[in-house]
Amino acid sequence: MRALILAAGRGERMRPLTDTTPKPLLAVGGRPLIEWHLEALAAAGISEVVINHAWLGERIEAALGDGERFGLRIRYSPEPPGALETAGGIVKALPLLGVAPFLVVNGDIWTDYPFARLPTELGGELAHLVLVDNPPQHPQGDFRLAAGRVHAEGAPRLTFSGIGVYSPALFAGLAPGRRPLAPVLREAMAGGRVAGEHYRGRWFDVGTPKRLARLDALLGGERDHG
Repeated sequence: MRALILAAGRGERMRPLTDTTPKPLLAVGGRPLIEWHLEALAAAGISEVVINHAWLGERIEAALGDGERFGLRIRYSPEPPGALETAGGIVKALPLLGVAPFLVVNGDIWTDYPFARLPTELGGELAHLVLVDNPPQHPQGDFRLAAGRVHAEGAPRLTFSGIGVYSPALFAGLAPGRRPLAPVLREAMAGGRVAGEHYRGRWFDVGTPKRLARLDALLGGERDHG
């Protein structure tokens, strides 16, 4: 299975940190956020990774190169200024992702989720989403999980982690251009074709300088005592 790391966002809420550094290269626990993903993907047996980028994308390519030092083959999917949003970025990257289901992970999260436990085949499903407990900054959640199915409506609700496996068929017929992911997923949910799981391990949305500092302190403390 191939993986796509979403790294094209401008990171407005992280300014001024992201004025000179793309958000995925901000460091936590002594290394860039995106390197945690790369090492976890390699540990899960994934060898081919695509990274999309827009803002300061050349710095991401310069920092990570071809992926050899991570035991990976990295290819890049550059996007125009302003980026293409999540679904638009996936559509643009599809030629690099192949015809089998692929893993997608947001570049601005940190998690200890074991990627190896994700399904590599989806059967008749269009997507498999990893949901987590609602964090303080997003108490209303996103979707409901019931009997292994993800639903757009109803309660209780969980938060979408930014980790999912998608069939290329989910994006079939979508025109290139800017497009958010949520409406695409909701349409598939309406057809009963989105599976999911509730992950209760560690997950952090690193969306503000304060949350970045909190995670850095947590991981730095673990490193100091490890």
